[in-house]
Amino acid sequence: MKAHARLVAEVAGGRTVLRELKSMAPLTLVPRRRSGPAAQVHLVNSATSPLGGDELVLEVFVGPGADLRLSGVAATLALPGPAAAASRSSVRVEVGAGGSLAYLPEPTVVTARARHTAELVATLDETARFRTREVLVLGRAGEAPGRLTTSQRVTSGARPVLDQTLTVGDPALDASVAVLAGHRVLATELLVGDEVVEPSSGDWWAVTPLPVAGCLITALAPDAVTAEELLGRGRCHRSLAFGVAPQALT
Repeated sequence: MKAHARLVAEVAGGRTVLRELKSMAPLTLVPRRRSGPAAQVHLVNSATSPLGGDELVLEVFVGPGADLRLSGVAATLALPGPAAAASRSSVRVEVGAGGSLAYLPEPTVVTARARHTAELVATLDETARFRTREVLVLGRAGEAPGRLTTSQRVTSGARPVLDQTLTVGDPALDASVAVLAGHRVLATELLVGDEVVEPSSGDWWAVTPLPVAGCLITALAPDAVTAEELLGRGRCHRSLAFGVAPQALT
């Protein structure tokens, strides 16, 4: 299966409007009733995906001054396909001057024998704000995981902010203290355009400053609930984020 979804948010009349909303199963975009200044959209998996052999592309464009929150509603299951075919998903983001995007998908579960590649490429104006979260779960309960390669490439203006690639699903590497140290869940949260912070860490979480204002929070945990709690500890390390109190970043 090949699918291509596209979302364009712009400012009109002093508020953010959705200029384009193109869905293609299994990538279904569902706008929410407005409850604040930001436009809000849910990303719904309307079919079982990604299966081996699937190629999924999501494009998100946020115009100058626009404010968009795009969130998932259920976990993504990366599943094996016929003839051990691999699947691939790509998220491409552009945020204009003074724009803001929060892209918050639900966890991705890498099931047994799955082979999946996930890519996020974000191109931001130097005055833009961007928040995204990635929670990777190695297998369902009692199940050995498949193989997942995930990459994030983010630029702000012409300046590289983050360029990292990680492969999970190799038992020897996953057990290494240099990779996952035997944990089943890896969670990261990226905040670009946030305040400048100092590096900080605690038990199985760390906050790493970016080359621009903002930080990368990383957590290792035995389950997704604990991982979310550890990300929250990292967020609480900062006094403010995106102009709101840390507890509001959920």
